[in-house]
Amino acid sequence: MKIPSFPVTDDHIHIDPVNGRGLEAAKDFLRAGGSHLFLVCKPTSSFGITPAKGTDFTGVFDETLAIAEQVRELGLTVGVVLGVHPAEITRLSGSYPLSRVEEIMKEGISLAATYVADGRAVALKSGRPHYEVPGEILDASNRVLAHAFSCAARNDCAIQVHAESGPCADMVPMAESAGLPSWKVVKHYATPDTPLTPSFIATHPDIPELCREKREFTMESDYMDENSRPGAVIGPKSVPRATFRLLEQGIIEEEDAFRIHAETPAKVYGMEISR
Repeated sequence: MKIPSFPVTDDHIHIDPVNGRGLEAAKDFLRAGGSHLFLVCKPTSSFGITPAKGTDFTGVFDETLAIAEQVRELGLTVGVVLGVHPAEITRLSGSYPLSRVEEIMKEGISLAATYVADGRAVALKSGRPHYEVPGEILDASNRVLAHAFSCAARNDCAIQVHAESGPCADMVPMAESAGLPSWKVVKHYATPDTPLTPSFIATHPDIPELCREKREFTMESDYMDENSRPGAVIGPKSVPRATFRLLEQGIIEEEDAFRIHAETPAKVYGMEISR
């Protein structure tokens, strides 16, 4: 395959050598033309951990860093994203009172922020459940998210948010009140109506129109790398393949691809992104 003149970046991908294909998935991304990826840590359940305190996330974070090093050895550039998946609040509520679950999650995010502070990670992750939850769960989730925004602001880093489908416009004042510019909040699995920085699934049908509007956004596969769910959400080759297909069909221009894969993620994450 001819190597493109621009980088190809997957903004949200998981690589799991234990429960999934591991480095073979990363090799697929590389062979398809990918060059950069943001490796997002998986939930504690993927590691058989039920955290009782923030430091129990250490194993998850350290394993993610170890995987990142292995992926870098393949020739890919990796930015690590660490934090606490918002669905942990539901899982942990079966073991602890909600007030303690909230504290555990905040402690885990504070721990993740230390990895950003020392340069081992480039961004945090947080959010709130993307499914229906009781009001007290939603309120606690928003307090955890507000804490995550504060941690991101203190470390001048981006944060990826998992949340319900839709604009999540209320996160703009939440972030800004914490001192975090809303463009540093990346809406994972985004819809075009979000005022945050959207990260679109590579097959999103609105990408051509958004390119014509010169919209700033990134692309992702949200590849889960779980043998029990092969190819979910979409496969590791999807971001480069979708990009090249749009280019070959004349639907987007190379400057659009450069904005998606280099300019926007470099701005948001503060990383140099180049071929």
